[in-house]
Amino acid sequence: MAIGERIHFFRMMRGMTQKYLGMALGFPEKSADVRLAQYENGSRTPKADVTAALAQALDVSPKALDVPDIDSYIGLMHTLFTLEDRYGLEVCECEDEVHLRVHIHKGRDAAELHKMLAAWGAVAAKLKAGEITKEEYDRWRYRYPELDISGQWHKITPSQELSDLLLADLKEHSEE
Repeated sequence: MAIGERIHFFRMMRGMTQKYLGMALGFPEKSADVRLAQYENGSRTPKADVTAALAQALDVSPKALDVPDIDSYIGLMHTLFTLEDRYGLEVCECEDEVHLRVHIHKGRDAAELHKMLAAWGAVAAKLKAGEITKEEYDRWRYRYPELDISGQWHKITPSQELSDLLLADLKEHSEE
């Protein structure tokens, strides 16, 4: 799926108009919707700084906007083949169903992917058990790895009190 389709997907999910999102990015009101339409239809590709701003406005990770081209079954298959080569992904059959799994002993990359998929599985299990909402699950997926609490990819944010204390200390030392 191309970046324009991802922008459209997340914009619609957030209930935003093209004009609203374009203006949130700082484009003039007169051309904000035109610029977003160009990104969404693929006639224009956003630069890295605009992609970062789009991600922030849409409350997703920039990586959620930049996904491989899997618009066709052939493109999807080649993406899976690449995952096999790089990360030890395997295809297997079990009880007349086809499954994908990661062979964790196929190297460091495979082991890392296995940990990430296990974290995803844990969050999906919470959704299935009713411990979290679909919105919380989607937020986890679309902000990954920022909101991952499995411990491996967790982003630690200091409390406001600690942040204020550190800023005051920094100001005090910079004035000396």
